[in-house]
Amino acid sequence: MSLLLQFHVFISLVAIFAGLVVVWGLLTERPLPGWTAFFLATTVLTSLTGFPLEPFGLTPGRIVGIISIVLLAVAIASLYAFHLAGAWRWIYIATAVASLWLNVFVGITQAFQKLPFLHALAPTGSEPLFLIVQLAALAILIVCAIVASVRFHPVAKPAA
Repeated sequence: MSLLLQFHVFISLVAIFAGLVVVWGLLTERPLPGWTAFFLATTVLTSLTGFPLEPFGLTPGRIVGIISIVLLAVAIASLYAFHLAGAWRWIYIATAVASLWLNVFVGITQAFQKLPFLHALAPTGSEPLFLIVQLAALAILIVCAIVASVRFHPVAKPAA
């Protein structure tokens, strides 16, 4: 495994963990600004470090990376440029959680491809177990995003 691939895998796992912490903060009505910045930065880095990896050309992984970067750009703008005002609050939650899900989606796919005990259970990636795990992750994050949209209302910054 190349050094870049090792870094990409490591930063992807770190980004997933940080994203789960951020989602927990949203669910418990705590903004967690440090964790949020760390999540957004590591998730951007995950997407960017995937592009120079083989195979080259437009692959499903690169399409996921492009979608992730677009979602992250909107999430970052929602948070830092528009300060979660009005509709930007739920737009931030939706795009941040969607970018986390894309990372989780790729992580699950890679785990089933690379870990022998999971690969044996779903060698082609089209078996029911693989689909159930992917759908469960998606459903959990959709529910988290909905609940966070209802609960999370950050305190507005006072006018200067």
